[in-house]
Amino acid sequence: MIISNIGFMPVDSNRVAYLRGHDMNRLESIKDAWLRIEGWVVKEWGAMADFPSTDGSEEIVDAKGGCVLPSFCDSHTHTVYAGSRELEFVDKIHGLSYEEIARRGGGILNSADLLQRTSEDELFRQSLERAREVMAMGTGCLEIKSGYGLTTESELKMLRVIARIAESVPMRVKATFLGAHAVGRAYAGRQTEYVDMLCREMLPAVAAEGLAEFVDVFCDEGFFTPVETTRIMEEAARYGMLPKIHANELAVSGGVQAGVAAGAVSVDHLERITDVESALLGGSGTVATLLPGASFFLGMPYGPARMLMKDNAIVALASDYNPGSSPSGNMRMVMSLGCIKMKMTPEEAFNAVTLNGAAAMQLGHDYGSIACGKVANFFITKPVSSFEFLPYAYSTPLIERVYLNGMEVK
Repeated sequence: MIISNIGFMPVDSNRVAYLRGHDMNRLESIKDAWLRIEGWVVKEWGAMADFPSTDGSEEIVDAKGGCVLPSFCDSHTHTVYAGSRELEFVDKIHGLSYEEIARRGGGILNSADLLQRTSEDELFRQSLERAREVMAMGTGCLEIKSGYGLTTESELKMLRVIARIAESVPMRVKATFLGAHAVGRAYAGRQTEYVDMLCREMLPAVAAEGLAEFVDVFCDEGFFTPVETTRIMEEAARYGMLPKIHANELAVSGGVQAGVAAGAVSVDHLERITDVESALLGGSGTVATLLPGASFFLGMPYGPARMLMKDNAIVALASDYNPGSSPSGNMRMVMSLGCIKMKMTPEEAFNAVTLNGAAAMQLGHDYGSIACGKVANFFITKPVSSFEFLPYAYSTPLIERVYLNGMEVK
Protein backbone atom coordinates (compact mmCIF):
# COMPACT_ATOMS: atom_id res chain seq x y z
CA MET A 1 0.00 0.00 0.00
CA ILE A 2 1.16 3.54 -0.78
CA ILE A 3 -0.18 6.70 0.84
CA SER A 4 0.16 9.51 -1.72
CA ASN A 5 -0.17 13.30 -1.65
CA ILE A 6 0.85 13.72 1.97
CA GLY A 7 1.06 17.39 2.91
CA PHE A 8 3.32 16.88 5.95
CA MET A 9 4.81 13.80 7.61
CA PRO A 10 7.28 13.53 10.52
CA VAL A 11 9.77 10.75 9.84
CA ASP A 12 12.49 8.99 11.81
CA SER A 13 15.42 8.15 9.54
CA ASN A 14 17.50 6.78 12.42
CA ARG A 15 14.76 4.62 13.99
CA VAL A 16 15.49 5.83 17.52
CA ALA A 17 13.78 4.35 20.60
CA TYR A 18 13.37 7.66 22.49
CA LEU A 19 14.52 11.27 22.64
CA ARG A 20 15.76 13.07 25.74
CA GLY A 21 16.47 16.63 26.83
CA HIS A 22 17.13 19.15 24.07
CA ASP A 23 16.78 16.45 21.40
CA MET A 24 13.05 16.36 22.08
CA ASN A 25 12.76 19.57 20.06
CA ARG A 26 13.96 17.68 16.99
CA LEU A 27 11.38 16.70 14.38
CA GLU A 28 12.59 15.45 11.00
CA SER A 29 9.83 15.78 8.42
CA ILE A 30 8.98 15.65 4.75
CA LYS A 31 6.38 17.61 2.79
CA ASP A 32 4.46 16.71 -0.38
CA ALA A 33 5.33 13.08 0.21
CA TRP A 34 4.36 9.44 -0.21
CA LEU A 35 4.67 6.51 2.21
CA ARG A 36 4.85 2.81 1.36
CA ILE A 37 3.61 0.14 3.76
CA GLU A 38 4.54 -3.50 3.27
CA GLY A 39 2.46 -5.88 5.33
CA TRP A 40 2.32 -4.38 8.82
CA VAL A 41 5.54 -2.31 8.71
CA VAL A 42 6.79 0.91 7.15
CA LYS A 43 8.87 0.17 4.05
CA GLU A 44 9.98 3.53 2.59
CA TRP A 45 8.96 7.09 1.83
CA GLY A 46 9.87 9.91 -0.53
CA ALA A 47 8.79 13.12 -2.24
CA MET A 48 5.84 13.11 -4.64
CA ALA A 49 8.25 14.36 -7.31
CA ASP A 50 9.81 10.88 -7.09
CA PHE A 51 6.61 8.86 -6.78
CA PRO A 52 7.47 5.19 -7.39
CA SER A 53 6.17 3.25 -10.36
CA THR A 54 3.69 0.48 -9.56
CA ASP A 55 2.31 -2.48 -11.46
CA GLY A 56 -1.30 -1.61 -10.63
CA SER A 57 -1.70 -4.30 -7.96
CA GLU A 58 -0.66 -2.06 -5.07
CA GLU A 59 -3.38 -0.12 -3.24
CA ILE A 60 -2.88 3.65 -3.38
CA VAL A 61 -4.56 5.84 -0.77
CA ASP A 62 -4.78 9.56 -1.50
CA ALA A 63 -4.07 11.66 1.63
CA LYS A 64 -5.38 14.70 -0.27
CA GLY A 65 -2.81 17.02 1.27
CA GLY A 66 -3.45 15.94 4.85
CA CYS A 67 -0.79 15.04 7.40
CA VAL A 68 0.30 11.48 8.09
CA LEU A 69 1.24 11.23 11.77
CA PRO A 70 2.41 8.31 13.91
CA SER A 71 -0.22 7.04 16.32
CA PHE A 72 -0.20 8.34 19.86
CA CYS A 73 1.32 6.08 22.52
CA ASP A 74 -0.57 6.54 25.78
CA SER A 75 1.59 5.02 28.51
CA HIS A 76 -0.50 5.71 31.62
CA THR A 77 -4.22 4.93 31.72
CA HIS A 78 -6.85 3.35 33.96
CA THR A 79 -9.41 2.76 31.20
CA VAL A 80 -10.77 -0.45 32.73
CA TYR A 81 -13.28 0.72 35.35
CA ALA A 82 -16.97 0.45 36.10
CA GLY A 83 -19.40 3.33 35.94
CA SER A 84 -18.26 6.89 36.58
CA ARG A 85 -17.67 9.39 39.40
CA GLU A 86 -19.38 12.59 38.33
CA LEU A 87 -20.74 13.19 41.83
CA GLU A 88 -17.16 13.63 43.03
CA PHE A 89 -16.77 16.08 40.17
CA VAL A 90 -19.46 18.16 41.87
CA ASP A 91 -17.71 17.72 45.25
CA LYS A 92 -14.58 19.22 43.69
CA ILE A 93 -16.60 22.17 42.38
CA HIS A 94 -17.77 22.72 45.97
CA GLY A 95 -14.16 22.88 47.12
CA LEU A 96 -13.24 19.38 48.33
CA SER A 97 -9.73 18.28 47.41
CA TYR A 98 -8.67 14.92 45.98
CA GLU A 99 -7.17 14.03 49.38
CA GLU A 100 -10.35 15.05 51.26
CA ILE A 101 -12.53 12.92 49.01
CA ALA A 102 -10.17 9.97 49.53
CA ARG A 103 -10.23 10.42 53.32
CA ARG A 104 -14.04 10.29 53.24
CA GLY A 105 -13.81 6.85 51.62
CA GLY A 106 -14.40 8.11 48.10
CA GLY A 107 -12.13 8.26 45.10
CA ILE A 108 -10.40 5.00 44.30
CA LEU A 109 -12.42 3.12 46.93
CA ASN A 110 -15.71 4.18 45.33
CA SER A 111 -14.50 2.79 42.00
CA ALA A 112 -13.38 -0.41 43.74
CA ASP A 113 -16.80 -0.89 45.36
CA LEU A 114 -18.58 -0.59 42.02
CA LEU A 115 -16.08 -2.73 40.14
CA GLN A 116 -16.38 -5.54 42.69
CA ARG A 117 -20.15 -5.61 42.04
CA THR A 118 -19.76 -5.55 38.24
CA SER A 119 -19.49 -8.76 36.23
CA GLU A 120 -16.43 -9.39 34.10
CA ASP A 121 -18.50 -9.31 30.91
CA GLU A 122 -20.09 -5.98 31.79
CA LEU A 123 -16.72 -4.52 32.78
CA PHE A 124 -15.30 -5.70 29.45
CA ARG A 125 -18.22 -4.13 27.54
CA GLN A 126 -17.76 -0.73 29.19
CA SER A 127 -13.97 -0.76 28.91
CA LEU A 128 -13.87 -1.94 25.29
CA GLU A 129 -16.00 1.06 24.36
CA ARG A 130 -13.37 3.36 25.88
CA ALA A 131 -10.56 1.52 24.11
CA ARG A 132 -12.31 1.98 20.78
CA GLU A 133 -12.94 5.63 21.61
CA VAL A 134 -9.24 6.41 22.12
CA MET A 135 -8.30 4.35 19.07
CA ALA A 136 -10.56 6.54 16.93
CA MET A 137 -8.80 9.60 18.40
CA GLY A 138 -5.43 8.39 17.13
CA THR A 139 -4.00 6.19 19.91
CA GLY A 140 -2.20 3.09 18.69
CA CYS A 141 -0.42 1.87 21.85
CA LEU A 142 -2.18 1.83 25.21
CA GLU A 143 -1.06 0.88 28.70
CA ILE A 144 -3.92 -0.08 31.04
CA LYS A 145 -3.57 -0.52 34.79
CA SER A 146 -5.58 -2.53 37.27
CA GLY A 147 -6.02 -0.98 40.71
CA TYR A 148 -9.79 -0.58 41.07
CA GLY A 149 -10.18 -4.13 42.38
CA LEU A 150 -8.15 -4.08 45.61
CA THR A 151 -9.00 -7.72 46.27
CA THR A 152 -7.25 -10.63 44.60
CA GLU A 153 -10.41 -11.73 42.81
CA SER A 154 -11.26 -8.27 41.50
CA GLU A 155 -7.69 -7.39 40.49
CA LEU A 156 -7.57 -10.61 38.45
CA LYS A 157 -10.94 -9.71 36.93
CA MET A 158 -9.56 -6.36 35.78
CA LEU A 159 -6.42 -7.89 34.32
CA ARG A 160 -8.42 -10.54 32.47
CA VAL A 161 -10.51 -7.75 30.96
CA ILE A 162 -7.33 -5.98 29.84
CA ALA A 163 -6.21 -9.23 28.18
CA ARG A 164 -9.56 -9.51 26.41
CA ILE A 165 -9.27 -5.93 25.17
CA ALA A 166 -5.78 -6.68 23.83
CA GLU A 167 -7.26 -9.56 21.83
CA SER A 168 -10.22 -7.49 20.57
CA VAL A 169 -8.57 -4.36 19.14
CA PRO A 170 -5.62 -3.78 16.79
CA MET A 171 -3.99 -1.38 19.27
CA ARG A 172 -0.89 -2.63 21.10
CA VAL A 173 -2.09 -3.00 24.69
CA LYS A 174 0.18 -3.42 27.73
CA ALA A 175 -1.09 -4.51 31.16
CA THR A 176 0.10 -3.18 34.52
CA PHE A 177 -0.77 -4.66 37.92
CA LEU A 178 -1.60 -1.80 40.33
CA GLY A 179 -2.90 -3.63 43.38
CA ALA A 180 -1.08 -0.97 45.42
CA HIS A 181 -3.38 1.80 44.19
CA ALA A 182 -4.95 2.16 47.65
CA VAL A 183 -5.61 -0.04 50.68
CA GLY A 184 -8.76 -2.12 50.19
CA ARG A 185 -11.68 -1.44 52.53
CA ALA A 186 -11.30 -4.80 54.25
CA TYR A 187 -7.80 -3.70 55.37
CA ALA A 188 -8.70 -0.18 56.55
CA GLY A 189 -6.17 0.86 59.20
CA ARG A 190 -4.03 -2.20 58.45
CA GLN A 191 -1.87 -1.04 55.55
CA THR A 192 1.08 -3.29 56.44
CA GLU A 193 -1.20 -6.33 56.36
CA TYR A 194 -2.55 -5.25 52.97
CA VAL A 195 0.99 -5.01 51.58
CA ASP A 196 1.72 -8.44 53.05
CA MET A 197 -1.35 -9.88 51.33
CA LEU A 198 -0.47 -8.19 48.04
CA CYS A 199 3.01 -9.74 48.06
CA ARG A 200 1.93 -13.14 49.37
CA GLU A 201 -1.33 -13.63 47.46
CA MET A 202 -1.98 -11.10 44.68
CA LEU A 203 1.40 -11.11 42.95
CA PRO A 204 1.67 -14.93 42.68
CA ALA A 205 -1.91 -15.12 41.36
CA VAL A 206 -1.26 -12.46 38.70
CA ALA A 207 1.99 -14.15 37.70
CA ALA A 208 0.39 -17.61 37.54
CA GLU A 209 -1.97 -16.39 34.79
CA GLY A 210 0.67 -14.22 33.06
CA LEU A 211 -1.64 -11.22 33.20
CA ALA A 212 0.76 -8.28 33.69
CA GLU A 213 4.12 -7.20 32.32
CA PHE A 214 4.48 -4.24 34.71
CA VAL A 215 3.85 -3.58 38.39
CA ASP A 216 2.91 -0.14 39.69
CA VAL A 217 2.64 1.40 43.16
CA PHE A 218 0.99 4.68 44.23
CA CYS A 219 3.95 5.96 46.26
CA ASP A 220 2.66 9.22 47.66
CA GLU A 221 1.49 11.03 50.75
CA GLY A 222 -1.45 9.16 52.29
CA PHE A 223 -0.89 6.10 50.12
CA PHE A 224 2.19 3.81 50.04
CA THR A 225 5.62 4.62 51.47
CA PRO A 226 8.96 4.31 49.62
CA VAL A 227 9.81 1.31 51.84
CA GLU A 228 6.54 -0.44 50.96
CA THR A 229 7.00 0.51 47.32
CA THR A 230 10.48 -0.99 47.21
CA ARG A 231 9.25 -4.18 48.85
CA ILE A 232 6.46 -4.60 46.27
CA MET A 233 8.83 -3.88 43.36
CA GLU A 234 11.36 -6.41 44.65
CA GLU A 235 8.70 -9.06 45.12
CA ALA A 236 7.27 -8.40 41.64
CA ALA A 237 10.76 -8.72 40.14
CA ARG A 238 10.79 -12.34 41.27
CA TYR A 239 7.97 -12.91 38.79
CA GLY A 240 9.58 -10.90 35.99
CA MET A 241 7.34 -7.82 36.33
CA LEU A 242 9.01 -4.49 35.58
CA PRO A 243 8.30 -1.47 37.82
CA LYS A 244 6.37 1.70 36.91
CA ILE A 245 5.68 4.13 39.76
CA HIS A 246 3.00 6.73 40.60
CA ALA A 247 4.99 9.37 42.48
CA ASN A 248 4.93 12.99 43.65
CA GLU A 249 1.37 13.79 42.64
CA LEU A 250 0.42 14.98 46.12
CA ALA A 251 3.80 15.60 47.77
CA VAL A 252 7.55 15.09 47.33
CA SER A 253 7.23 11.46 48.38
CA GLY A 254 10.54 9.71 47.72
CA GLY A 255 8.88 7.73 44.96
CA VAL A 256 11.22 9.08 42.30
CA GLN A 257 14.25 7.91 44.26
CA ALA A 258 12.68 4.49 44.87
CA GLY A 259 11.74 4.11 41.21
CA VAL A 260 15.09 5.15 39.77
CA ALA A 261 16.95 2.94 42.26
CA ALA A 262 14.85 -0.03 41.07
CA GLY A 263 15.41 0.79 37.39
CA ALA A 264 11.74 1.64 36.85
CA VAL A 265 10.63 1.88 33.24
CA SER A 266 8.83 5.11 34.13
CA VAL A 267 7.99 7.30 37.09
CA ASP A 268 4.67 9.05 36.53
CA HIS A 269 2.78 12.16 37.69
CA LEU A 270 5.65 14.31 39.09
CA GLU A 271 3.49 17.37 39.67
CA ARG A 272 5.58 18.15 42.76
CA ILE A 273 9.31 17.57 42.39
CA THR A 274 12.46 19.46 43.24
CA ASP A 275 15.64 19.93 41.23
CA VAL A 276 17.00 16.85 43.07
CA GLU A 277 14.39 14.53 41.52
CA SER A 278 14.70 16.22 38.13
CA ALA A 279 18.46 15.73 38.02
CA LEU A 280 18.07 12.13 39.15
CA LEU A 281 15.67 11.39 36.31
CA GLY A 282 17.89 13.22 33.83
CA GLY A 283 20.78 10.95 34.72
CA SER A 284 18.75 7.75 34.41
CA GLY A 285 17.02 5.67 31.77
CA THR A 286 13.69 6.01 33.60
CA VAL A 287 11.04 7.90 31.60
CA ALA A 288 9.52 10.91 33.37
CA THR A 289 5.83 10.67 32.47
CA LEU A 290 3.73 13.79 33.06
CA LEU A 291 -0.07 13.73 33.17
CA PRO A 292 -1.41 17.19 32.31
CA GLY A 293 -4.99 15.92 32.03
CA ALA A 294 -5.03 15.23 35.78
CA SER A 295 -3.56 18.66 36.52
CA PHE A 296 -6.24 20.27 34.35
CA PHE A 297 -9.12 18.33 35.89
CA LEU A 298 -8.00 18.60 39.52
CA GLY A 299 -6.55 22.12 39.40
CA MET A 300 -3.14 20.85 40.48
CA PRO A 301 0.28 22.15 39.44
CA TYR A 302 1.53 20.95 36.07
CA GLY A 303 4.62 18.75 35.88
CA PRO A 304 7.84 20.74 35.25
CA ALA A 305 8.54 19.61 31.70
CA ARG A 306 11.03 22.38 30.97
CA MET A 307 13.11 21.64 34.09
CA LEU A 308 13.14 17.92 33.28
CA MET A 309 14.21 18.51 29.68
CA LYS A 310 16.91 20.95 30.82
CA ASP A 311 18.22 18.14 33.03
CA ASN A 312 18.27 15.79 30.00
CA ALA A 313 15.35 13.58 31.06
CA ILE A 314 13.25 11.41 28.74
CA VAL A 315 9.86 13.12 29.06
CA ALA A 316 6.58 11.51 28.03
CA LEU A 317 3.03 12.83 28.25
CA ALA A 318 0.10 10.49 28.90
CA SER A 319 -3.64 10.90 29.47
CA ASP A 320 -4.13 9.21 32.88
CA TYR A 321 -7.61 8.31 31.54
CA ASN A 322 -9.59 7.37 34.67
CA PRO A 323 -12.98 8.09 36.25
CA GLY A 324 -11.84 10.33 39.10
CA SER A 325 -9.06 12.67 38.06
CA SER A 326 -8.78 12.60 34.26
CA PRO A 327 -11.89 11.26 32.48
CA SER A 328 -10.48 11.68 28.97
CA GLY A 329 -8.14 9.75 26.72
CA ASN A 330 -7.79 12.51 24.13
CA MET A 331 -4.05 12.64 23.42
CA ARG A 332 -4.35 15.68 21.15
CA MET A 333 -5.67 17.56 24.17
CA VAL A 334 -2.77 16.18 26.24
CA MET A 335 -0.34 17.46 23.59
CA SER A 336 -2.01 20.89 23.65
CA LEU A 337 -1.84 21.07 27.45
CA GLY A 338 1.86 20.24 27.19
CA CYS A 339 2.28 23.30 24.98
CA ILE A 340 -0.12 25.69 26.75
CA LYS A 341 0.50 24.84 30.40
CA MET A 342 3.98 23.27 30.38
CA LYS A 343 5.46 25.59 27.73
CA MET A 344 6.70 22.71 25.60
CA THR A 345 7.23 23.42 21.93
CA PRO A 346 4.85 21.59 19.57
CA GLU A 347 7.78 19.38 18.55
CA GLU A 348 8.63 18.50 22.16
CA ALA A 349 5.02 17.78 23.06
CA PHE A 350 4.54 15.68 19.93
CA ASN A 351 7.58 13.53 20.68
CA ALA A 352 6.33 13.18 24.26
CA VAL A 353 2.94 11.74 23.18
CA THR A 354 4.38 9.45 20.51
CA LEU A 355 7.96 8.16 20.67
CA ASN A 356 8.64 8.75 24.36
CA GLY A 357 5.23 7.38 25.28
CA ALA A 358 6.23 4.22 23.45
CA ALA A 359 9.50 4.16 25.38
CA ALA A 360 7.53 4.35 28.65
CA MET A 361 5.96 1.02 27.62
CA GLN A 362 9.24 -0.43 26.32
CA LEU A 363 7.88 -0.20 22.79
CA GLY A 364 10.08 2.54 21.35
CA HIS A 365 12.05 0.20 19.10
CA ASP A 366 8.90 -0.74 17.14
CA TYR A 367 6.35 2.04 17.69
CA GLY A 368 6.08 5.78 18.22
CA SER A 369 7.48 7.13 14.95
CA ILE A 370 7.31 6.61 11.20
CA ALA A 371 10.53 4.71 10.57
CA CYS A 372 11.51 1.94 8.18
CA GLY A 373 10.88 -1.38 9.90
CA LYS A 374 8.64 0.03 12.61
CA VAL A 375 5.00 -1.02 12.87
CA ALA A 376 2.75 0.99 10.54
CA ASN A 377 0.56 2.72 13.13
CA PHE A 378 -0.50 6.15 11.86
CA PHE A 379 -3.45 8.36 11.03
CA ILE A 380 -4.28 10.72 8.20
CA THR A 381 -5.65 14.17 8.96
CA LYS A 382 -7.52 16.77 6.98
CA PRO A 383 -5.23 19.31 5.30
CA VAL A 384 -3.92 21.84 7.83
CA SER A 385 -1.98 25.06 7.45
CA SER A 386 1.02 23.86 9.48
CA PHE A 387 2.19 21.26 11.99
CA GLU A 388 1.62 23.80 14.78
CA PHE A 389 -2.10 23.83 13.93
CA LEU A 390 -2.46 20.40 15.62
CA PRO A 391 -1.96 21.57 19.24
CA TYR A 392 -3.33 25.05 18.48
CA ALA A 393 -6.78 23.88 17.32
CA TYR A 394 -7.05 21.26 20.05
CA SER A 395 -10.78 20.53 19.66
CA THR A 396 -11.11 20.70 15.87
CA PRO A 397 -11.89 17.23 14.44
CA LEU A 398 -8.99 16.49 12.12
CA ILE A 399 -8.54 12.72 11.85
CA GLU A 400 -9.84 11.30 8.57
CA ARG A 401 -8.49 7.72 8.60
CA VAL A 402 -6.73 5.53 11.17
CA TYR A 403 -4.28 2.72 10.33
CA LEU A 404 -2.95 0.18 12.81
CA ASN A 405 -0.62 -2.67 11.88
CA GLY A 406 -0.79 -1.41 8.30
CA MET A 407 -4.57 -1.89 8.06
CA GLU A 408 -7.29 0.74 8.11
CA VAL A 409 -9.44 0.72 11.24
CA LYS A 410 -13.07 1.25 10.32
